[in-house]
Amino acid sequence: MMFRLFCLSGAVLLASCVDFAKREAAPKTIAYHNSWETLPTTEYKGKRDDVSFVNKTHGWYGTGKGDLFRTLNGGESWELIASRPGTFIRALGFVDESTGYIGNVGTDYYPGVEDETPLYRTEDGGVTWTAVDLGGKTIKGVCAIDILKSDRIYQGVLNPHIVIHAAGRVGGPTGILRSVDSGESWSVIPMDSHAGMILDVKFFNEMTGLVFASTSERQGLILRTEDGGQSWTRVYAPTRPGELIWKASFPTSKIGYATVQSYDPENADQIIVKTTDGGQSWTELPMTTNTKARQFGIGFADENHGWVGTMAGGFYTADGGETFTQSPIAKAANKFRIIPNDEGVDVYAIGTQVQKLSLEYEDNNE
Repeated sequence: MMFRLFCLSGAVLLASCVDFAKREAAPKTIAYHNSWETLPTTEYKGKRDDVSFVNKTHGWYGTGKGDLFRTLNGGESWELIASRPGTFIRALGFVDESTGYIGNVGTDYYPGVEDETPLYRTEDGGVTWTAVDLGGKTIKGVCAIDILKSDRIYQGVLNPHIVIHAAGRVGGPTGILRSVDSGESWSVIPMDSHAGMILDVKFFNEMTGLVFASTSERQGLILRTEDGGQSWTRVYAPTRPGELIWKASFPTSKIGYATVQSYDPENADQIIVKTTDGGQSWTELPMTTNTKARQFGIGFADENHGWVGTMAGGFYTADGGETFTQSPIAKAANKFRIIPNDEGVDVYAIGTQVQKLSLEYEDNNE
């Protein structure tokens, strides 16, 4: 009898331990809402193009006047840390709190831009910039920077391995700057034979990546490479006139979204495109019917929840792009940044304003 009671007690204890372990290991889920905060920033006429964060506190944004601002408190306040008149800061990509890259759109497109250097590197958090040494080759300008962090074992030691791509540009000509050794050396990939503009770039590993672009005839285009940019395949190429594939967002390595920016005044049907196979194929999804809702940036926090910036304000989906509702995002949000942290996820949007959406984890153990 005592033996049976002991066994029963042990079984109850084991079940309790298993139940406790399950509750402890419950996956974290985000409590989604749509309440955006407009951050206090220096007034700027027009849209700002990019914002970059490396953690919950440290972030940067730039302007077309060559001004670079930094925050050390998650956007509560910003400090002007560098100013380079004649440079148009189109893209930013920071590796950590010290090291980052500043992409300049280049000359002969926007009035007043005199700087011909496409890419700068900073090693002091953006205070000073050094032109990236491209070995005599160059591209006209940069519209997007993609930084891929991974680890590589070399001689028995695990070392950080960073692959960087900077691509452009709006209006052409096109090209990609590429580094596979954490920015120590660079190569230039000419792209004029493949695309008339390049607006965004995304690499999944050192060899496989995508560019989001348009043809020289101004038709939307997405290209994919599996050999580090030596060759490219068209994976999405509609024939509608006056379209650009502007920005992309990949919440997973397989699922991604991109905006289709239309300049056709007769086209009121605004669509985005979605992939579920890492960019090998794309499906068009309707977003809204509004000639004023010309699209810019896009950002997804997970497979289902995402935002799109347009000239008519923001749009939000909670079902992977099947349906959209309007969101209180300022006009022309050109870039979204998704920043996970211990408490949840911070989402930043930059355009005519700089905005923030703080999403916290739900307590799944209650």
